[in-house]
Amino acid sequence: MKLPLRIALRYLFSRKSHNVINIISGISIAGMAIGTAALVIILSVYNGFNRIVEDAVSDVDPDMLVTPSSGKAFLPEGPVFDRLYADDRVLSISCTVEENVFVSYDGRQSIACAKGVDTVYEEESQLRRHITSGSLELHNGDVKKAAMGASLAYKLGFNPVFKTPLEIYYPDRKGKFSPTNPTASLRSVRLSAAGVFTVNADIDERLVVVPIETMRELLGYEEEVTGVEVRFREDISGRDRKRILRQTREDLGDAFRVRDRNSLNDTLFKMMKYEKLAIFAILVFIVIIIAFNVYSSLTMLIIEKKDDIGTLRSLGATEKTIRRIFVLEGWLVTLVGMISGLIVGIVFVLLQQRFGFIRMPGNYLIGSYPVILKASDILLSTVVIAAIGYVIALIPDSRK
Repeated sequence: MKLPLRIALRYLFSRKSHNVINIISGISIAGMAIGTAALVIILSVYNGFNRIVEDAVSDVDPDMLVTPSSGKAFLPEGPVFDRLYADDRVLSISCTVEENVFVSYDGRQSIACAKGVDTVYEEESQLRRHITSGSLELHNGDVKKAAMGASLAYKLGFNPVFKTPLEIYYPDRKGKFSPTNPTASLRSVRLSAAGVFTVNADIDERLVVVPIETMRELLGYEEEVTGVEVRFREDISGRDRKRILRQTREDLGDAFRVRDRNSLNDTLFKMMKYEKLAIFAILVFIVIIIAFNVYSSLTMLIIEKKDDIGTLRSLGATEKTIRRIFVLEGWLVTLVGMISGLIVGIVFVLLQQRFGFIRMPGNYLIGSYPVILKASDILLSTVVIAAIGYVIALIPDSRK
């Protein structure tokens, strides 16, 4: 391997007798560099947008959610919940009551998901970071208030500035339905407008956050809850998080469902994963097309070096050795372009992280394109592009 590599390096950096071969080789290197840099940059941008989505979801969904396997409500009592409250790895535990309801505001109606939250949630929830108008303060003395997703608020005309109350309706669980007077079988509550928030399209068009006592009044509950949301301390390891989840599942048994944030947003995270995979596949296909420039330059180099090939054969070189020289030559063209592209792409991403010089068009909460550089993306890109270059280098036949 040492002799073929030395000859391949000499061919790579030496000036060819036909200038067109130098041009095609330069184009091949530049093309591979551009393709590699584009792969690193676009994947990093996608990582940045993914992180924004994940952060937004984490501000709404807990690290661990406990719900009953059957039925809707339960009492959060017993040694398991006591252990969770005493665990110093747990940052906060809040109880919620959630149900689909009918809402009416200033003559406009819609179906929504009303989530009743306790004071722990109200004080510590990161949802307040997504408030666009008003606040997340759900209590003003004895006055109960509601916060609403932006899309639903727009549909209803909901605005914290107005004094119009929000009315929420739900069928009376203990009452009988009256065909002649259907409204008599509905329970209702009235709340003032507290604020409007925006997280993502799904949450914005359906979620209403209200005090938990309001939801209990509406549903006819006393101390029951429909879910217990647990948030872990940010400084604990992923292993500790998994250990708490596993232990809680084992202790609660089949009577409860214990889910983490990924399980709660399984469809969303799978879609993001498949989208990234599709983008990677498209970019790799473009790199494959670019890599055929290597085939062209290598074929022309073989034609130019016919005399050298004859000399090597006279000196006892085997066909395998000669073929290896030109395979290494073609592969080196790919590797030089790939390494150049990696350097350009990594430097570009780091500069974008530091200075944000590529700005987002329009009026967005994010001023510049978010980018996150991942070692796994660089490693995968390196392996795939190197493999593509090697396969392309195997195609030309040095025996021509």
